Amino acid sequence: MTDETKTPADLRTNPPASARDFPDRRSFLKTAATGLAVAGTTLLAPSLMRNSLAAQTGTKSMSQNAFIYTELQISAPFDQVPWKRINDAIKAQPGFINKTWLSGVGNLSAGGIYGFDSIENAQKFVTDYFPAEAKSFGVAQTTRVFDAVATREASLDMNSTHYGAKLSQKPGAFVYTEVQLHVLPFDNGPWREFNPILKQQPGLLSKTWLSGLHTGTVGGFYAFDTIENAKRFALDYFPTETKALNAAFYTRVFDANATEEASIDMASPFYG
Repeated sequence: MTDETKTPADLRTNPPASARDFPDRRSFLKTAATGLAVAGTTLLAPSLMRNSLAAQTGTKSMSQNAFIYTELQISAPFDQVPWKRINDAIKAQPGFINKTWLSGVGNLSAGGIYGFDSIENAQKFVTDYFPAEAKSFGVAQTTRVFDAVATREASLDMNSTHYGAKLSQKPGAFVYTEVQLHVLPFDNGPWREFNPILKQQPGLLSKTWLSGLHTGTVGGFYAFDTIENAKRFALDYFPTETKALNAAFYTRVFDANATEEASIDMASPFYG
């Protein structure tokens, strides 16, 4: 039986090894889309996945188990953002581990990607602390919580700094993506097929896969060498993948140079 003729059940139990197994890119994307559709039919509580991985790896309670993405609807050069005051307040939040500050290319929005020790503390941050911070600026806000344990293996394969990888150079840009698909458990999705293709993207330094808490949305946080390569990825490459999956998506490009000092002060893993 070839990969092209496998049934959805076959794809779940024996997914193809890589995109090279397909005769062309279109057939790969069709199979990836099928895999995502099948994955969405099976649910596994994130807490069970976290407990299972902790048992296997000896993960301690203060290890990174959740990610948060935030963005404030403001437009201000980053040197006008009171990041030192905000950093001191965030460092005092229960379970906080690290933050990488984000400054939007084009719109100068301010945000961040955070690591927390538990989903419970991440939820507390997005329901208690962050809404008050947004209110103090008088602006609307976006927050997302992601299960960091579910995406560990996929992210390690993409040189993710959130799981200990070291970059060969400082990032010049970050990209955030989120696709409107429901994939739970995350491991049923076709990340093993997408990773080899993503690794070929010009200027890509690392990717941290994201799996939405409760929603099962699939996304990523990428580091690129330059803003030009980050924009090329977000504008040219990424839309072709989501079109093949027949899914709406969300992308943001950020200037990593503008936020380097503020991120280092928050133990960002991109500058270790």
